[in-house]
This record gives sequence, structure tokens and C-alpha cells, in this order.
Amino acid sequence: MNVLSVSTICFLSILASLQVVASIEPVPFHKVEMTSEFWRPRLITQRKVLVPFAFEKTEPGVAHLQAAADYLKGKKVDNHRPHRFIDSDLYKVMEGAAYLAQLQDDPELESQFDRIVEVIAAAQEPDGYLYPSHTTKVGSDKNMMGNKPYTFVVHSHELYNMGHLYEAAIAYFQATGKDKLLKVAEKNAVHVNRVFFEGDPNYNNGKPIRQAPGHQEMELALVKLSNVTGKKLYLEMAEKFLEIRGKTYVPDGEGVMSPTYAQQHAPLEKQREAVGHAVRATYLYAAMADIAALKQKNSYTKALHRIWADITDTRMHITGGLGAVHGIEGFGPQYLLPNADAFNETCAAVGNVLFNFRMFLVHQDAKYLDVAEVSLLNNVLAAVNLEGNKFFYVNPLEADGKYPFNHGTAGRAPWFGTACCPSNMARLLPQVQGMTYAHNEENLYLAMYADTSTSLKIAGTDLAINQTTDYPNDGKIKISLNPKKPSSFKVHLRIPTWAGNQFVPGKLYKYLNPKKESWSLTVNGSKTQAKVEKGFAIIERKWKKGDQIILDLPMPLRINQCDKRVEENHNRLAFTRGPFVLCAEEIDNGGATQRFFLDQEYVETKYNLSKVKLASGSFSQIKTMANAVNESGGEEDKSLSLIPYYAWNNRQPGSMTIWFPTTPKLAVFDPHRLPKKSVFSNIKASHTSDLDTVSAVGDGKEPKWSSGKNVPRWTSRPQLGKTQWVEGHFPESKKVRDIGVYWMQDQQDVKFPKEWSLEIRHDGKWKPFELYVTDRYDNRANQYNVIHPAAPLTCDAIRINMVPQPDAAVGILEVQVAFEK
Repeated sequence: MNVLSVSTICFLSILASLQVVASIEPVPFHKVEMTSEFWRPRLITQRKVLVPFAFEKTEPGVAHLQAAADYLKGKKVDNHRPHRFIDSDLYKVMEGAAYLAQLQDDPELESQFDRIVEVIAAAQEPDGYLYPSHTTKVGSDKNMMGNKPYTFVVHSHELYNMGHLYEAAIAYFQATGKDKLLKVAEKNAVHVNRVFFEGDPNYNNGKPIRQAPGHQEMELALVKLSNVTGKKLYLEMAEKFLEIRGKTYVPDGEGVMSPTYAQQHAPLEKQREAVGHAVRATYLYAAMADIAALKQKNSYTKALHRIWADITDTRMHITGGLGAVHGIEGFGPQYLLPNADAFNETCAAVGNVLFNFRMFLVHQDAKYLDVAEVSLLNNVLAAVNLEGNKFFYVNPLEADGKYPFNHGTAGRAPWFGTACCPSNMARLLPQVQGMTYAHNEENLYLAMYADTSTSLKIAGTDLAINQTTDYPNDGKIKISLNPKKPSSFKVHLRIPTWAGNQFVPGKLYKYLNPKKESWSLTVNGSKTQAKVEKGFAIIERKWKKGDQIILDLPMPLRINQCDKRVEENHNRLAFTRGPFVLCAEEIDNGGATQRFFLDQEYVETKYNLSKVKLASGSFSQIKTMANAVNESGGEEDKSLSLIPYYAWNNRQPGSMTIWFPTTPKLAVFDPHRLPKKSVFSNIKASHTSDLDTVSAVGDGKEPKWSSGKNVPRWTSRPQLGKTQWVEGHFPESKKVRDIGVYWMQDQQDVKFPKEWSLEIRHDGKWKPFELYVTDRYDNRANQYNVIHPAAPLTCDAIRINMVPQPDAAVGILEVQVAFEK
């Protein structure tokens, strides 16, 4: 792609769009050469694997838009399925691809862009409206779109989609100089302004709708659109959308219709806590930070400080993950931070990075960068594998290797029906190098450390900067400054929170073991004392060509305690090193990681550091000593291997632990063993998938749906069409009253059985189960299929025999057995 002049692309990235917002501006990512051995391979993978893969996966979005284009041309459109936000995934992939394309000419990618832009433009209605489901008249109340345009703004995603289109249009314009998509965006923005704030006779009976988007994104996109075009209308629209939130429309319901779900429970200046859907919240807070600075809205600034403190003091996982609660994908009560059941949507971590980077630019306080860095290096990076083609939507802090936490799988998935997370990754990672430097005429900020080089103007001269470091794997950072002429300015070097007495800002986490050595600073080989303000070590002097700064941030192994109000982490400790949260993974530890525990007074931090090398990349590994329970219930000293959390699940499925118990009572040798409360003493099967566990059949965890997305399950994958059996043994012979089987059926290869039957064992012999006269072997979905014996029955085991459908496996989520008293 042909890159425009620097003056044209001054707002190149989502971060650079904030140049007019703050008193410092970031160096745009296209002006920073990234040579880091940690980051550069990820950018290469992003370009070669993730973006092409994501474009392939978002073709349904193109088809969705094409249906609208065809309809507007008078063509008959058959079988057009309604969808609220499928086009937004496409827009995000386009945005990310545009960022990467500016680093290297790619005619094939540019041609693909042009083709998609033509479809988008053709799908836009003459008045600027762009939402295929309503254009083709397939949208309706039942699919949460409303029966007509803008009649269900709280959940239709009409404005959310357009916000992402605006960001894609800006990136595309800056990459190519082509403004066709930008014109589509501006046409829509003018239309939205007319409909929502002026009144349009074709919508809402001509009355201004004056309702804030149910899913925030439009607001921050409008700020970018205003910055790039120089048109104040879009900035005024962003402010209006923020100002009416919690005033002109407040939902009255529960769950996704609760007032707090989309942060519509109160005017923004009165909001005090982080509530509701975490992605929507962080997007909202990012836009508030923009407007607070641009419009000097002190009321927004005060609200953001309250909310930020609430997040970091009570609602943020140590990985930087936000939105712990399933169901609403959002914030729960204060201090509710589960481990295995944590939600922590990838998009929320992306939002956490964007929100905190904006706060840094506005307030020049390193604590915001520290939160952004922890979220980026842990939660965000964990969400994509090293190969760049499998993803996490949910990011828990513990896993047993079988529980299907990630939208139906216990590991990474190639894509999702709701694909916001992979597409968000596609647009965020290329912008990381745009977070490394910021400046104004008198101050240079080293915001994020990475092996990079750049140039900028400061103190009336041109300054070339070269940063040499293995950060984040190593804490030694060498900075070479080469001003064209000697000049005086201040250099601000971030001293991360993790280099002090706690891992991340806030009151939730603190180090248990004392710090043995502190950070140090030299200028041209001489030790330098620097004052520290707002988390930055500041050196002020007249700089000349060849000056060199060395910042040394020691990275010992640190032990972390959690606030006692977080019940999940009572009597538990976590390891960190530098900015990385560490975890234990089953593949390195010869069994379930849940069997390890640490002594309550654990402060020993001796360790060996090595590297795990894979074809797709490498990561550090630490070996230290811990305790473990064994199969017989005894205790023993064991070597414990730890890796960065971002690297887990890159080799094979298995258990994973971040927070280790400090007592053997909390350690579990095998998390897949049947619980003591189970009616079964032992369960066996003809075959069990490596990704599932036969103990799921009797673990007592109640399923809600036959899809099996949120409970352990037994399946016979990959054996398709092959007869299977599952046996459940009782501790002793018992009188059986009834037996219920909860079958699994997903959208892949697990289907209800073609037929099934039951056998019972009595006096060591198996014989058929005789059904009660009105019973039958059913396959009803989302419920137990219950059968009763024809006569009083005593047995010590049952066997379920299954004949699968052709080319399908079978699955069971739970078996209930009721006994006569």
C-alpha cells in the first residue's frame, strides 16, 4: 500500500488519534521501528497468519453486506439471515490489516480492501443508513434488532457497528489515501446526527431519538473521526452521546436489560463504580477520557478517577483481566474474582489497554501504563496462540484441562460465532509499537520498553532514539539519544509498579517476599540519582549526540498475596516475574497442577531460568521448589515449573494454575476424580475423548443445555459411528428408583444417539434393564431422559449402551440415579 506523507497520517493509529487530546502525544506506530525479539515475531505472524485467516473467517460479514447491496439494486435476496454485529468483526479485521499494510506495500491486500469497500458502499442506503438486516427487512424484535431501524438501540448494535466502520475507514484512508470508505463513514455520521439529535421524518416519527448506544464504540470512534477530518460536528456528537447516557433512556429490567448492564444507570458524572458488561464499560471510559481532556470536563475526570480506583482496588484480576462474571460478561460485586470460573473476555482486556493508555496521555501518570502493560502482556497475549490461528474468548486463571470454559472447548478455538475477540486482537497488536514513546516540546516519555528505534522533534531539534533491550523478558534497557544539536529536555523513564512493593497498581495485590535489589540508572556510565514523579524517573540535562542511558530493572521471582476480601484466594499465593504473571501447566509438571501447594510462610525464590522453544515461538520457563500431595494423600517436595500466563495452552491441553494453595487441604491430586458426594464409586467407558472426562457423568454438576458448553462432559470423540458404553459402579448394591441421562448434542460432531439401552449388574452378572410399561429410551434435549424399572430393582452397577448416528460421536453431560429409601 502507498503510505501517505507524515502530515497526512499524523493520526495514524487509534493511539495517535489522541494527539490533540493530551499535552503529550504518542509517536505513531508507523514511525517506530520494532526490532524486539518478543514483539516483532508476533507482528510477522499477525501479517502472515492472523490477518489472512481473519479475513477468511469474516467472509460471512461480506456476504451479509452483499445481500443489502443486492437488495438496494432491486435484486431478489433469498435466505438472508439476520445478524446484529457480524459486519463489525469484518471492520475490525480491516482496521488491523490497514495498520500492518502501512509497514509494507501489499498490492494483493489492497485489492482485497478495494473489493470489500465497494460492497460496503453499495450496502449503504441513500440517506446514509447502513445495517444490512434492516435494509433487507429481515431484522425483527425476536433477534434483538427491533422491527424497524433504531427501535431497539440498546441491543441492535447499529451504532456499535458504525463505530468500528469509522475506525476501519480512517485506517484505510491513512494506509492508501483512498477516501471512499471514509466518505461512507462521514455520510453515516451525518445521518446519525440528524436522526438522533435533530429529527428525521423517516425515523421515530421525525422526533430526535436521543438515546445512547447500548454497546459503546461510536463515541470514541467519533472522536477519531473528528481528529482526522477536522470537523467539530463529530466531536460534538460524541459528547452528546455521553451526556445523554443515563438521562434520556434508562432500561428497566434484569440481566442484559438491567440499567447497569450498558452503564445507563446514572449520568456519567455521577457514576462511581465499574458495573455491567466490561467491554462496553472500558470503551465508554476511553471515550470519557477523550472528551474530559478535549472539553475540560472535570466532572468526567473525577468520575474516571473513582471508577479506575474501583477497578484496580476491587475488580481486576492479577492478569489485568476485567469482567469476572459469566452471563453478563462483566463486573460482579467488589472482590468477586474467581479463578477457574473467571470470564475475563479478551475484548475487555483490549478495552483495558485502550482506556489506560488514554489516561496516561491525559495525566502523564505511569500507573495507567502499568495497568495497560499487565493487561497487554498477560490477558491480551494469552488470547491468541503463538501460531496466530487459535484463540481464547474467556481467560480463566485456573483450568483442569477438561472443563469447556472457552465457548464449548477446554482449550483454544479456531474462531467463534461471536468473533469480536479475534478481530479485536487483529487490530490491537499492530499498534503496540505506537505505545512506546510520547513527548511534547520539553519532555520525552519512555512509556513501554521494547527493542525499538524512532525519531521525533523536541526542544527545537531532531532527536533519534534507539532502545536496546530484551524487555519484557529482561529488565536491562539501554537508550541511546542522538539529538541533531545539543538540547535541553527532560527524559521520563517509567519505573513500573512491579519493580516496587507490588505487582500492579491498586490495593488488591502485594508482594509477600521482600525486594532484595532496587532499580538503578546510569547516564554515560555514571550512576545517576533521579527524582521520581508519577512513576517516572526524570533526568533533566542538556543532551548531546551519543548520550546513553541504562535503566536496570531487576526481575526476581516474586510471591503475591491477594486482598483477604477476595474469598477465592484465601490461603493462596501467585508467582510473578517482571511484568509477567506466571502459571504452572500440566505438560511441564507431570500431572495436575492443582496438586501443588506452597508453605504459608513461603518466601524462597531461588529458581532456574530457561527457555521453551517451539516451532511457532519461544517463552521463558522457571523452575523452583514447592510441595505437592500424592495419590495416597501424602505430601512430598517437588520441582515446580512455571511459564508466563500468556504462553499456556500452546502445546497440549491440560491443567493450569496461577493461585497456589498454602495448605495441603486445598490441594487436589486429580481434579477429575469423582467427588465424594457422587452416587458412583467408579465410572468406566469404552472410549473417552482426550479433551473430556468420564467422571463428568457423575460429578453432580448440573447442565442447563444439551450443548455442554459450561459443564464437564464425556464424549466418544473422535470415534464416529462406533457403538459405545459407559458403566457406573455404586459403592454397594442399592434399590434403584429411576435413572436419568442428560445427553449432549453440539453443532459439531456430537449428536444424540440413534438408540440406547441400559443394563444392570446384580450378583456379578449383567442383564437387561426392564423398562416400566410407559417409559422409553428418549433423546429429549435440555433435560434428563428418565427411565424407571418395571419392578423393584437392586443392583451395584449400571451400563448405558449407545448406538451413535452415522458419522457422529455420542456424549453424556450427567447421569442421575435415585434410590429407594
